Amino acid sequence: MNKQIKNLKEPPKKVRIIGGLWRSRLLTVLDLPGLRPTTDRIRETVFNWLGQDLTGLQCLDLFAGTGALGFEAASRGADVVVLLEKDKKAHANLLTNFSLLQSSPVDGQIEILHRDSLEYLKQQADHSSNLIFIDPPFQDARLLDQAVIEAGRVCDDSNGGGIYVEFPSERSREEVEALLPEWHCGKYLEAGQVKACLFRGGRD
Repeated sequence: MNKQIKNLKEPPKKVRIIGGLWRSRLLTVLDLPGLRPTTDRIRETVFNWLGQDLTGLQCLDLFAGTGALGFEAASRGADVVVLLEKDKKAHANLLTNFSLLQSSPVDGQIEILHRDSLEYLKQQADHSSNLIFIDPPFQDARLLDQAVIEAGRVCDDSNGGGIYVEFPSERSREEVEALLPEWHCGKYLEAGQVKACLFRGGRD
C-alpha cells in the first residue's frame, strides 16, 4: 500500500482564465523546465490595463507555454490569436487545453503552432499584429532581447493592444525599455521575481 501511494504522481497544476467567455475555466500546467505560467494576479492586472474587450485585435502569444495569456485574449474577444510553442510536450498540452475550451467556442480565430517563436516573429510583416505577449524562459536573456526588438517592428497598437513583456526581477526596467526606444512603458508592475511592462504608443 505504501509503495502504491509513493508511486502516485501529483495531479497537474492548474491556472484559471480570469475573464471573458471562458472565465473560470482551468488550464493544465505541465512540470517542464523553464515553464512559468503568468500568475492569476498578474494576468488580472495586465488585462485590466488592456481592457475587457479585445475585439478587433490580432494577437501573438510568443513562448505560449500553458497558453494563459493567449487564451485569455481569445476569451475576451480578440479576432485572431496565434499561440507559438517550441517544446513538443508543451505544444501538445496547448492543444489539449484548447480542445477542452472548445465546448464554448469563441468567435475569434485561434492558431496553435509548434514553431520557434523568434523565427516566426522575424517572418511577420511590419505592423501586422496589434498585441504581442513576450514571456520567454527567464534563463535566456538574449532570447527575450531579440524578441522584444523584433516585436517593435511587428506591432501596431494604433487600435489598442501593445507589447507586453515579462522579465526577471534582476533585470532593470530601464534596460528593457532601451530595447524599444520608439515605445514607452506606459504600465509597469513588480510581483515577486517578475517584472512586467506594457509598451504602447510606438507610432503615429
